[in-house]
Amino acid sequence: METGGPPAVVSKKTSLTPKAIIYQRFGEQACYKVEEVQESTQNECPVLAIPQKGPCLYRCCLQLPEFSVVSETFKKKKEAEQSAAEMALEKLGINPKTDNPATQDPWDALPARLSYLFSNEFLSCLHPLSGHFRAALQRKGHLYGLVPISVLSVYDAKLSGLFKSINPKVESDPLLIMSLMLKVAPRLAGSVSTSEDQLSMQRENPYPPEIIQTVVNQQSSLPETILIGAIRIPCSNEKTVEPLALNIASNDYYLDVIAQELGFTDASKVLISRTIGKASSDMRLYFCAPKSYLGDLSSGVLCSTEAVYSKESLNKRASYLSGHLIHGDAILASIGYKWKSADLSFEDMSLHTYYRILIGKIPSGLYKLSRDAVIAAELPGEFTTRSNWRGSSPRDLLCTFCRQHRLSEPVFSAISNPLESLRESSGSHKKLKVSESGNQVINEIGNDDGGRKPVGSRETFRCEVKIFSRCQDLIIECSPTKSFKKQNDAIQNAALKVLSWLNKYFKKLDMPIQELTSYGNVLDIKFDSELLLREFALGISVFTFWQSMGAQEGSVLESICINQLNGKLGDQMRHINIEGPDSGVSPSNGSLACIVYSVYLVTEGEYMKELIESSEEFEFEIGSGSVISCLESVVTQMSVSQSTRFHMELPPKELILASACDSSRILPLLTSGGCSLECSTTLLRVTEPLEDRMEQALFTPPLSKQRVDYALQQIKESCATSLVDFGCGSGSLLDSLLALPTSLEKIVGVDISQKGLARAAKILHPKLSAISDATAPSKVIQSVLLYFGSITVFDSRLYGFDIGTCLEVIEHMEEDQAHLFGDMVLSSFCPRILIVSTPNYEYNVILQGSNLQSQEEDPDDKTHSQSCKFRNHDHKFEWTREQFGRWASDLAARHNYSVEFSGVGGAANTEPGFASQIALFRREEECLKNVDVTHNYEVIWEWSSNTSKLSKIAV
Repeated sequence: METGGPPAVVSKKTSLTPKAIIYQRFGEQACYKVEEVQESTQNECPVLAIPQKGPCLYRCCLQLPEFSVVSETFKKKKEAEQSAAEMALEKLGINPKTDNPATQDPWDALPARLSYLFSNEFLSCLHPLSGHFRAALQRKGHLYGLVPISVLSVYDAKLSGLFKSINPKVESDPLLIMSLMLKVAPRLAGSVSTSEDQLSMQRENPYPPEIIQTVVNQQSSLPETILIGAIRIPCSNEKTVEPLALNIASNDYYLDVIAQELGFTDASKVLISRTIGKASSDMRLYFCAPKSYLGDLSSGVLCSTEAVYSKESLNKRASYLSGHLIHGDAILASIGYKWKSADLSFEDMSLHTYYRILIGKIPSGLYKLSRDAVIAAELPGEFTTRSNWRGSSPRDLLCTFCRQHRLSEPVFSAISNPLESLRESSGSHKKLKVSESGNQVINEIGNDDGGRKPVGSRETFRCEVKIFSRCQDLIIECSPTKSFKKQNDAIQNAALKVLSWLNKYFKKLDMPIQELTSYGNVLDIKFDSELLLREFALGISVFTFWQSMGAQEGSVLESICINQLNGKLGDQMRHINIEGPDSGVSPSNGSLACIVYSVYLVTEGEYMKELIESSEEFEFEIGSGSVISCLESVVTQMSVSQSTRFHMELPPKELILASACDSSRILPLLTSGGCSLECSTTLLRVTEPLEDRMEQALFTPPLSKQRVDYALQQIKESCATSLVDFGCGSGSLLDSLLALPTSLEKIVGVDISQKGLARAAKILHPKLSAISDATAPSKVIQSVLLYFGSITVFDSRLYGFDIGTCLEVIEHMEEDQAHLFGDMVLSSFCPRILIVSTPNYEYNVILQGSNLQSQEEDPDDKTHSQSCKFRNHDHKFEWTREQFGRWASDLAARHNYSVEFSGVGGAANTEPGFASQIALFRREEECLKNVDVTHNYEVIWEWSSNTSKLSKIAV
């Protein structure tokens, strides 16, 4: 919401750019599309048939209502846009130097422009405003020829630009425009006059008959009467928004019909908002000027909305949608005249449209709409890789959010952080900044070597984000400390942090400032609470329906074992009824699942079923939070080609109406009560993470299987009876242990991901149930527990196990945390044997030579570093054999352990060694010490053979 602005600027006479002149003439109907042009350069060696990438250039296509132009190529996007605008001006016959409207006093330009609008020439042309002039000639009686003042500046970009140069506040205050228009009216005496109520203007001399005949010849070809769907938004929040049908005859002026629906006799008292949604849309809000204002026009005082309205009449919902204050009832309609046609153009509005606009004002709603999955999709919790992301990018979502709320474009500043080896030689950081358009990142500090990076150099990037009001007051600042290998990843993750924070705020707009500040600290966000509350004040009353979303969204009735409130699993755990044979291919964390799904609204008792939402191919990344939790929980229990059906609790009706196309069929079911959602889904395919695909393609059996086999061999040789898996994830190792006979009696898994632990429980439960029913004496497992907690924190319940495993985990931690884990596990947990595996960085040169790797290259990653990339986007580091050996040897020496080195994939005596390197620690001392009882972990799930079922855990 705009709540203020800079002071009025009168008679501004600065020179405008070609792009600014185009905006004054065409406003938001001028569409700039910039495309990247990649030119190839001549090879230094002609015999090499290897294409070389040249400099990145940009070309702009400017689409105007009557024609389009395409610029030449330029190094900067702004230059391409200005060139296209200049070409358009030449085509229009406008010389920016001599015809620049900014060189003329706007008070002098206004009478000239108004005179032109009432000229014979303008009436004959096809223009969004000329349609209103033609309609005015069809009005009857004293209304004949009268054009409402409110439409003049709304539909003429040049007139609007002149008013903005006088007072920028007119953009958000329709009454102020009318007041300024009336100040200009006396200067038009003899050619244009105002009506008795001073709310309309008309030409004093009649149009010539031949001009009138031209208008008659352009009469609309529409039917005699048309019904146009619209939405009535009552002033009172106690009244519901409802659909409305506008009955417009062929000789009616549509604004007169809207005025009558609002309780007035004619269109002169109707005010019109700016466009809602896309710039090309005719969707606007129509409302009426207050009677107190209508009775005081003769005073000549420049009134504003805030001065003449009472707070009680404020229409909060309509004001929030439009971005400026609206009082009284309002009508939302998509209707108007176009540039290339004399016909009235319109689109039917419905509750479906209204609620999609409404949810599109918050971050999660924007993401849902970008995926066309209002029910199923959810704003992801993290940006992993560009190849895995679906829907609009976080940066684009944040830019759209700011535009929706009339804020300035977000400012992204990417900071380059050279690694230690490079810091020693350069001694400085490089700071980069995203341009105003938000599409280009600029290096603020020039490189001494012409932009080339030293061979072997590796950089990481951070990104800061700032959001300003229209008045350039800083509202939100996000300064993440986490670094990324790619600049784009840093930008997208920073944008996602801000979106996540805003999303939490919008779902609980009455959240105490202390709670909001605390959540902001977690996401590295600072904000001005006063400015924040001012900008989003109206949203508090509009988004009340989101308050219940936290408890309702994504929960499952009778089908899912996860308690959404605390993530624990109880003995009432039930498995959904999955149809079809197990193909053995199931989604895991980081994989892309593709499903077909349908969501229905169903009623109890008399069975009725209406389709709400469906998709034939819907992809999402497992573990990223990009779908509602219940859908992901169900999909992770399925294998490819399996199907299932489950029920979900009813989300707020606003979400359902935004998703369902036919609100007339849905509303009766919703109001009848006793409804729920039924979802049917089939898992079509699973695309595993790149690291897993490379391992499976290059190694037989896959490295993951070889690591498990290595651990099993150590269990057999050591006759271990207890095992703890540090960083167990979704339980792949634990699952493998249940499939084979071992000496293990007690198995424990620890992880920091509750979702991963929940998936592990679902995988383990049926197999453990089968073991309980089996009579084979080899099945000696007595108990299995899953703990939620950090493996760098001690819990005495895991002390002194026979064997501990930590397979491909430490590389997902920061290096200092990996060192902390090593000290913690050997000094405090003290397992008799510890197996740690991690990728061998030296082997990446082989892995990254595969076709799979090249297919996953990010097209935006234009840094051609000579060093190999990490195998997984989430890896914080990858060690060479020397680095890993030094880490393990130092740990063993400090904590009285011996260590042996081995690995899987490759061979020890062949360069570059094993693909996955392993350190096997053995405790030298057999006797254990007494430790204090410390319970820092939370029991998420527990199975005991004594009860042959899940142990009950209190909720």
